[in-house]
Amino acid sequence: MKYHFYSLVLFSLVVHSTVTAQLTLKPAIGINFTDFSKDPSTGEYKSQVGWQIGGTVTIGKKFYFEPGLFYLQKSTEYQIDTVNAQNVSFDISGLRIPVGVGINLLGDKKSMIGLHAHGGFSAFILTSVKDLDKDDFKNASWGVYAGAGLDISIIFVDLQYEWSLTDISDVQNVDVGKSRSFFINAGVRLPL
Repeated sequence: MKYHFYSLVLFSLVVHSTVTAQLTLKPAIGINFTDFSKDPSTGEYKSQVGWQIGGTVTIGKKFYFEPGLFYLQKSTEYQIDTVNAQNVSFDISGLRIPVGVGINLLGDKKSMIGLHAHGGFSAFILTSVKDLDKDDFKNASWGVYAGAGLDISIIFVDLQYEWSLTDISDVQNVDVGKSRSFFINAGVRLPL
């Protein structure tokens, strides 16, 4: 009986905090730069400009929870050191699912300017690979990220750096290691 009572109290607290929490939709677009952790002996990987579109939802005030969903394209070029060799582009597209927590360091809902820091975990679900065999790449990879952002009225700009925890390929001839990405997103904050 005690177990049921405690479960009911915990469930009531979670529902109450979710209902009374501040919700903000944050649709965004942005660019990214991605490179790989393993440079082959005959060249090196250089990040190219990629893009993303999607958004997040923040739940909370001073401290907040922020899940999101983005469709993105990452681009990295393999620059070969040998003479007359053509460089190879890695254009990878997929869904990025960040789930993080953050803190508002400066400002609140009514402030004209705000500053926040955030971090968390992310998943990347591969949907397509241009000019390479998709079967050479893992369908999913996992990562951690940290970042900061600036709010000016309803406009925001977020910067994030993400470290992959898993290799993006298991195949030896495409052994690029882990990915490292830098994201710049801009959008609007829509309080609910």
